[in-house]
Amino acid sequence: MRDPDAAFSDPRQAVLHDVLDDDRSDLDAYVALVEEVRARRIVDVGCGTGSLAVRLAALGLDVVGVDPAGASLDVARSKPQAERVTWIHGDATDLNGRVGGADLVVMTGNVAQVFVSDEDWAATLRSVAAALRAGGWFVFETRRPEARDWETWDLPPTSVPLEDGRTAVVTRTVTRVEPPLVSFESSAAIGPDVLTSTSTLRFRPRSEVEHDLRAHGLEVDDVREAPDRPGKEYVFVCRRGGGDRGFDRGSLPA
Repeated sequence: MRDPDAAFSDPRQAVLHDVLDDDRSDLDAYVALVEEVRARRIVDVGCGTGSLAVRLAALGLDVVGVDPAGASLDVARSKPQAERVTWIHGDATDLNGRVGGADLVVMTGNVAQVFVSDEDWAATLRSVAAALRAGGWFVFETRRPEARDWETWDLPPTSVPLEDGRTAVVTRTVTRVEPPLVSFESSAAIGPDVLTSTSTLRFRPRSEVEHDLRAHGLEVDDVREAPDRPGKEYVFVCRRGGGDRGFDRGSLPA
């Protein structure tokens, strides 16, 4: 697996993440889905600073959060309810032999797109399937390449107040578009310090994602819109074969 981006692995930047991305209403749909599928054991792959993991733990659920960025996990461990979560410093392959029988595995945000190589993506799907019980659910989102949303990503210098009274001036610039890969650079200037991070995401078409899921024993039950980004993302609702569905698909949130 490639190393995590500096935005998550640099301690100076990891502590800024929740401030710069403070609207996590996108997680509401995941909480609703956890309730609908009656999941009790949940694995959050690429949990980052733990916003979803601690929220689910506060509901009394058994939650594992795994992320390769140690600095992000340090932020996650400082949050209320963090002691209720099992944190694993690593990627999905580090679940192998350590976590099994999960009712639900989730990947929120851009996590599914950081696996730019076929090998890393395949290893992740194998590990997700192994972590699930028979009939367990795998839910994740990925941006639709045909929406070309990267054309809206450039951000001119924008001031963001920090909790300690300082101000960060943040920017984002798309630096390369070579489908299926898109690269961009983000920066945060705080006083004399300029913190930068370079990221590359892979935009897989729906047909490719569905093929890859089937190849790893993950059946696509539904593909839907992300409530906070209509028309821009696919949300894949999948399950590992071999178990009872446990509920009517029609009860899933739209």
